[in-house]
Amino acid sequence: MAKKAELLETAKELGLEVTEKNTIAEIEAAINDAGTEAPVAEPTEEKAAKAGKRSEKAQREAEEKAEKEARKEAGDTAPQSEEAEANGKKGPKPTVRPLIERRGKSYRKVAELVETGKVYSLAEALELATKTNPAKFDASVEVHVRLGVDPRQADQNIRATVSLPNGTGKVVRVAVFAPEAEHAAAKKAGADVVGDETFLKQLEKEDLNFDILVATPAYMPKLGKYARLLGPRGLMPNPKSGTVATDVAKAVTEAKAGKVEYRVDKQAIVHLAIGKVSFGADKLAVNAKAFFDSLQSQKPTSLKGAYVKTVSITTTMGPGIKVENSVN
Repeated sequence: MAKKAELLETAKELGLEVTEKNTIAEIEAAINDAGTEAPVAEPTEEKAAKAGKRSEKAQREAEEKAEKEARKEAGDTAPQSEEAEANGKKGPKPTVRPLIERRGKSYRKVAELVETGKVYSLAEALELATKTNPAKFDASVEVHVRLGVDPRQADQNIRATVSLPNGTGKVVRVAVFAPEAEHAAAKKAGADVVGDETFLKQLEKEDLNFDILVATPAYMPKLGKYARLLGPRGLMPNPKSGTVATDVAKAVTEAKAGKVEYRVDKQAIVHLAIGKVSFGADKLAVNAKAFFDSLQSQKPTSLKGAYVKTVSITTTMGPGIKVENSVN
């Protein structure tokens, strides 16, 4: 409004016929037509002050941005304010209890029987294993052997079977997939499930009520359709494991008597259950000897260095017991 008043005063001095009803643009045009430039209104102190505040703020923001970029290039991530520093402070370091203290009472009690760092003989380890079962059930006694082989090499990928003289202590259900002429002999040998075409219908329904599947070589192609069902469960017959055999009755007898398969895993370790705690140390020792003899016979000829690195024995839920390396 102040600018309009100044323009009206200038127009009055020039004798122009303009009133307050005219707009500022119209008044300026009339003055310019009269040959006089319209006066430029100088900013008031209030506007100058506001413009100055905005300039200071923009300048401060630009400086902060430049400082931030400089710290970023220098890799300085330290907090720049007291509030940020307070929020960035970490709490006290959590205290982690030893693994033995995180175990159950039963485990800690039996673990006291095993001397830390001591390497036991096989007989001592098996005797100790029968006393360190914290579970209420008849646990399995397991042997874990770390080998010096490379499982990625075909000739060092250890896989074999062994017949444990005293069995495994488990009830093994054996199924036989063979021609009808073999059914009677398989049943006499103790097979739980015997069949040919009827057995395939059972597989189609995914009814796997067996632990070991024995098949004749001629019938193996028919099982190819069910490889994805049987393979991941370890039920696919394999010549190396003795489950692909022409003498079906013999294969069933061996499976029932305690013939088990073992193989090295990706970490070059062989795991095998050699019996139950209830067997006692003597029977477990006989089974362990049979396993180690079989393992020794599988030593690759191309292997350089130690074949067996470490051996340990444990029950299903018990502590590990280090054993002397008697295989090498």
